[in-house]
Amino acid sequence: MTSCGNASTDVSPSFSVGIKFEIELSKSEISSTHQITESSFTFAQTFIMRLFLAATFLLSLGITSCSNDGAKTESTTTTAEQAAPAAPQSKLSDSATAQLMNVVTDYYQLKDAFVATDAAKADEAAKKLAQSTEKMKTAVKGDSSVGANVLPYLDTVSMSSEKLLAEQDPTIEKKRAHFEKVSDAMYVLLKNVELKNAGVYRQFCPMAFDDKGAYWLSNENEIRNPYFGKKMLECGEVTDSLK
Repeated sequence: MTSCGNASTDVSPSFSVGIKFEIELSKSEISSTHQITESSFTFAQTFIMRLFLAATFLLSLGITSCSNDGAKTESTTTTAEQAAPAAPQSKLSDSATAQLMNVVTDYYQLKDAFVATDAAKADEAAKKLAQSTEKMKTAVKGDSSVGANVLPYLDTVSMSSEKLLAEQDPTIEKKRAHFEKVSDAMYVLLKNVELKNAGVYRQFCPMAFDDKGAYWLSNENEIRNPYFGKKMLECGEVTDSLK
């Protein structure tokens, strides 16, 4: 009995070592598992933080881009407003000033026809100028403060345009004498009504009409001589401007 009792209660050395080894292995596995779990959590935290930072950066870029686009649009609008030319003004009413600019435009067409030495175009432009001048006379008659002063010059422009049209001169040279009278009357007319913001230049050729000299009006600073055309296209100088 005693032998049997000793056999059942005694633990062999190999069995004790096995149990100890299994216990140590279990502790190692638990520690390893804990480290892996902690490492995974740290990685997840880092990944989420990086995503947040990246999203914040992209959002800031979008806001900056929108702000820049808005600033560019505002700047472009401001520049466009500053660059817009002022409308022509004069002592006349707005409607009469608009009609006056029609007269000026028709005059420029007449001038260009003489620059090109084109008699047919000169006749066509002279007809239009006479018609627009008559409309202008009607427009200023209701303006008692200025109308009476400018009517004589409008009469000269109208009558000289009609004489130019009636002049039978295929060489255009005789028509140029009537053009000089139109040009002189136009200049005094525009000075009397104090036309501004129209970019009108008064120019002079000292050699026109056997060196007597003659004036004309232009919408550009560059000389384009209507008294000689291609013969002496750039002969002349600017003597005044109505800005």
